[in-house]
This record gives sequence, C-alpha cells and structure tokens, in this order.
Amino acid sequence: MIPNNPSISIVIPVLNEEKLIGKILKHVASTSSKDNIKEVICVDGGSRDKTIFIAEQLGAKVIRSKKGRARQMNLGAKHASGEVLYFLHADTFTPSNFDQLILNAIGEGHESGCFRMRFDTKNPILRLFAWLSRINHTLCRGGDQSLFIKRNLFQKTKGFNEDYMIYEDTEFIQRLYKQTKFKVLPNHVITSARKYREKGWIRVQFHFGMIHLKNYLGAGPNELYRYYAKKILN
Repeated sequence: MIPNNPSISIVIPVLNEEKLIGKILKHVASTSSKDNIKEVICVDGGSRDKTIFIAEQLGAKVIRSKKGRARQMNLGAKHASGEVLYFLHADTFTPSNFDQLILNAIGEGHESGCFRMRFDTKNPILRLFAWLSRINHTLCRGGDQSLFIKRNLFQKTKGFNEDYMIYEDTEFIQRLYKQTKFKVLPNHVITSARKYREKGWIRVQFHFGMIHLKNYLGAGPNELYRYYAKKILN
C-alpha cells in the first residue's frame, strides 16, 4: 500500500556533468516542495570533474557506481526510500510544481508516467519531434521526458535492463506499457539539444530513428550500442 502522502525520491544518473548539475539541482529545488521530495540521489558513473563536489554542496546524496545509465539508475532506486521514484536526466529541467503533478497522477491511479517534452531550441524539426511527445504511444517515449513510477512497481518489473548501454529508458517503458496504464502529463520538461548541436540534428535524428527501427525489428542491446557508437559517438 502507498501512503496517503507519498514522498518522491529523485534519481539522476551523472557522468562529468559539472556544467549542468548545479543548474539542474537548483531548478529542481525551485520547482518543487520540500514536503514532497524525500531526497535527490545523484548516481555517479565515474566523473573526473567537479560533478560530485557540486552535487554534494547542493544537498544531493551521491552514490558511486560503475558507468552505465541503466546500472546507475537501478542502483539509485535500490538506495531510494521514497514511495515514488522519479528518474531525471542531468540536462532536463522540470516544470513548475512537478512533484505535485506526479503525486496527483499517482493519486488518480497511475502507477507510472512522464511529462511532455520540449527542446531548448527553435529548430522546427526538433520542435516537431518534441510535439509528438504528447502522444501516448511507445514510439513517442524516451528518457528525456523523465519517468515517474511507484517504487513497488519498479521492483516488481525489475527496473532497467542493464544489458542496454543505450535505449534503456525506452526498453523499460515498453515493458511498463504492457503492465500498467502509462500516463503522459500535459506539462513540459525542457531538455538540452546539446547532442544535436554537437553532432548535427539531421545526423542524430536519423540515426536515433534507425535505432528505433532496429529495436522494432528485433535487434538486441549489443547491436543497438554498436550502431550508436559507430554512427553517433564517432
């Protein structure tokens, strides 16, 4: 049973995020209530910059982990004590009162869900893809939209599949769609388009589309990562 006034544990996987983690943590604090947030957990995958120092200075609990976002988020969930888990990327900014919006959805019977998304860019193509995040279908889901889930459901579904070095959010959400009524909240998180700026938006969007297609056609986690490393990382 979840209590009448559940609390939220925020889990943020980080790796060399000294430029953004301070902004994110301050923003999280300014868009939520201390009454609802049990803790903010930053799970570090081996940062060599000031990420850990900044996170601790701003009151986050820091847990050291091996690299790998799925592994980091699972470890954060294992150490979390809130009844609701909220997984947030280190370059995604939450909407105002996001905590209460999540708890309202939980109170209405939704065990998992996300927010709609916007990119921090006026690029018309990226704005179109972000607009599609309002559609409640697995094809329109991704980790940049953040994810809230009741802790007991997370444990029941065994969390993120650590075989996935990429696509771990989408793979997990696809499983959630089969087991629960997934909720897409109408408010927006704002996520950084930095990867698109660095690599080129046409290139990145095309190859992410190919990764979706490969997954749909049955490609496993290793094949997806090899494609990602070859086409996007290089």
